[in-house]
Amino acid sequence: MAKRVKKTIITGITAGEAEEAFASYAKADAQQTKITAEIELACAKIREKHQDQLAALQQTKDEAFERLQTYAVENQSELFAKRKSLEMTHGVIGFRTGQPKCKTARGTTWADALELVKDRLPNYVRTKEEVDKDRLLADRNLPCRRDDEPEEAARPLLHEMALCGILVVQEESFFVEPKREEAAS
Repeated sequence: MAKRVKKTIITGITAGEAEEAFASYAKADAQQTKITAEIELACAKIREKHQDQLAALQQTKDEAFERLQTYAVENQSELFAKRKSLEMTHGVIGFRTGQPKCKTARGTTWADALELVKDRLPNYVRTKEEVDKDRLLADRNLPCRRDDEPEEAARPLLHEMALCGILVVQEESFFVEPKREEAAS
């Protein structure tokens, strides 16, 4: 396990030291990009070299899977009467029960089912209420008033949002973007 290195806090960096740090950063970034590209190229060449062999192996696996599945389905009542799996010489085959899920009957859409459930099983209809954050952000600079208030009582929506405990924030994050063409040289 790698040891944790304690990070020291640096202060008092001059403009010259910052330029030097940026040069070091850009050079390391360019070298990292170059090495990554070389690795990707080597991987692509290896993948291309073995592509035909991998495709043939996948086809062999697919055909064998189909034969095993056919055998299991045709003999399901005898082979899997007591257990869901069968130990064979080279491994185990079997059936897995998936998670239960709801599915519409043939000829029924989810929209049709929703209308029927609303009528027959209203407790099973989900209503999701949530704050429309996108709309609040879009309208934050518009005036706002309640329906029962006069026009002149309008306040900024930001004020009402604050009363509701909602703030509009924009956080800044530091970034470094080296010039790729210069750093590569």
